[in-house]
Amino acid sequence: MSTPDITHAEPRRWAMFIILLVGAFLQPLDFFIVNVALPAIQGELGTSSSAEQLVISSYAAVYAVTLITGGRLGDIYGRGKMFFLGLIGFAGASLLCGLAWSPWVLITGRILQGATAAIMAPQALASVQAIFPEAEKPLALSLYGAVFGLASVIGQVLGGILIAADLFGLGWRAIFLVNLPVAILVTLFGLPLLKETRAPSAQRLDPVGMLLASLTLSALILPLIEGREAQWPWWTWLLFLAVPLLAAGLWRYERRLSQRGGSPLLDPAVLRTPGLGQGLTIVLLFYAIGAFFLLFSIYLQGALRLHALTAGTLFLPFGLGFLVGPLLTPWLRRFAGNYLSAIGMGLETAGLAGMAGLITQTPAGMTPAMLPLALLLFITGLGQGLAMPTLVRMVTGQVAPPFSGMIAGITSSALQISTALSVAVIGGLFYSLLGDSGSGAAITHAFIVALLAMAGCLAAGAGLSIRLIRRASRRASTPASFSLK
Repeated sequence: MSTPDITHAEPRRWAMFIILLVGAFLQPLDFFIVNVALPAIQGELGTSSSAEQLVISSYAAVYAVTLITGGRLGDIYGRGKMFFLGLIGFAGASLLCGLAWSPWVLITGRILQGATAAIMAPQALASVQAIFPEAEKPLALSLYGAVFGLASVIGQVLGGILIAADLFGLGWRAIFLVNLPVAILVTLFGLPLLKETRAPSAQRLDPVGMLLASLTLSALILPLIEGREAQWPWWTWLLFLAVPLLAAGLWRYERRLSQRGGSPLLDPAVLRTPGLGQGLTIVLLFYAIGAFFLLFSIYLQGALRLHALTAGTLFLPFGLGFLVGPLLTPWLRRFAGNYLSAIGMGLETAGLAGMAGLITQTPAGMTPAMLPLALLLFITGLGQGLAMPTLVRMVTGQVAPPFSGMIAGITSSALQISTALSVAVIGGLFYSLLGDSGSGAAITHAFIVALLAMAGCLAAGAGLSIRLIRRASRRASTPASFSLK
């Protein structure tokens, strides 16, 4: 794999990367910020429970389905061009959300936000492979991971602050409209600064591959997100059955296109990289925690009856840990090496299991002791922040720069699929235990079980990570082997 050394690297690479990180920041920000605003949205627009879920799930589903295409568009047409196109589109979609006069207008805006975010966000991760020398990649990936921690801090807290402040009488609408000045400033400062990068060889778009990939992911994600709320009708099972057929058709088409010398959306040669499939499996298990943010918000506001601002503030320790973890990663890797991913997931497992124990010991209707709760939240966030950069590097580090957009899209898509799986499976478990009861005791019990389910997934991910690292070490002497750099 050819990457630039420090002597020949792009001199403005760090300034360029900071601009691109805004795209990586806005996407999770708009996922987190909506969680604490759902009660206020329901109060004004009168959203049903299914429409309320769609406000979150439509954004996540469209984002996941479009990510691979968004990353590949950056490879072909230029990452800077796609970044600004996605950013401007995201700002327009945010404006529609902020002006929404009905639940379905809001959901439409969220769908457009997901699609444009999928064009904008992968360009930052793709640029790590394309513009940074090998020595600087760990720091760049750590900053990329820290952005998610920062977004989780700002998202939950800012959502509560904006709703409580009720600026200009906007209420919950301000959580979407705040994206507009950010997008304007980034465009004004970023356009003259950002140098275009793309795959060096001439490539063409793969519209058939894009369609087949989108259909395959849609068939998987839509029933996962909507199935429980719709009580698993026939069409959800039909879509599940269609997934392996669509995936097989996609694989055969991409393989034939590659053999004819075309530019497939998903290059089979890249996807056959040893260890890549195992790495993506770990990514899927790692983001089982995706349901935590929604369920913790329901627990705080539904069981403990806390105000949105207070509930948002309680996410701070988690976000702080998620912010600190990636910043510590380059230093800790000197001692823990590749095992840092397993250590991080182990900390998450301990934090979630400890939280379940603390809530179990707390009298019904009472808020858990703040200091232990804050410590457990910090440990959980720290673990996620430590594991994420290593896992991202595990998947993306073996792919040549011309395919960095593709693998960035695949990695980000795997994270989103994991989130959808987490919300569908663990969220489904939560709501099944909750039943028709909205009592604080029922919400608390369901949340405890959900915490233990997430902890189990992360423990399994930690075990697989150790196994993968050991296998990679045994194959380290083989040139074509998968090595965790």
